[in-house]
Amino acid sequence: MTGEREKARPPLGGRAGDKAEALVAQRGQRGAAGSGPQLKAVRKDGWTPARRKRFMETLAATCNVSEAARAAEKNLSSAYYQRRRDPAFAREWNQAMNVGYAELETLLLRQSLFGVEDEELTLDGEGALKSRKLKRGHPHVVAIRLLLAHQGTVEKLRAAEMRDGPEAEDAVAKMRALLDDVRRRREAAGD
Repeated sequence: MTGEREKARPPLGGRAGDKAEALVAQRGQRGAAGSGPQLKAVRKDGWTPARRKRFMETLAATCNVSEAARAAEKNLSSAYYQRRRDPAFAREWNQAMNVGYAELETLLLRQSLFGVEDEELTLDGEGALKSRKLKRGHPHVVAIRLLLAHQGTVEKLRAAEMRDGPEAEDAVAKMRALLDDVRRRREAAGD
């Protein structure tokens, strides 16, 4: 009888209908010093994997946290709270900002070199084309504000990547030392 009751019980103490992929690892209420990670079901209005993905894609495309939160149908303060609370979310956020910043730099450079063309159409009352006007310009005000707002953060991220990345000076020195050690061993072995 005990075996039948266990089969009827939903897995991991969740509600019937919960799926295993809807469970995420989260810290306990007591934080890092507390009980450690535990699996919890994502609330329907919470940061589901789809919402997270939409947030990060929008953040990478626009470099605008408010717009990304709107696209994910989440509150701006909820996004910042999730960033403080979830280290993986914070890493993804930093990567998305780095990508978005690079895209913004590239867009500004392209617009500076080639300008922007915008076609303005005027229709009459019946919907027929009345006139066509081509505008050329360099609209950089919003882009420059975004660049300036995130410049310090992105510079820190890029510096950390260079310091910790495979091209870092200490990484190159370690690799050269390892290669020298391999050469000495091969010479000693007679290869």
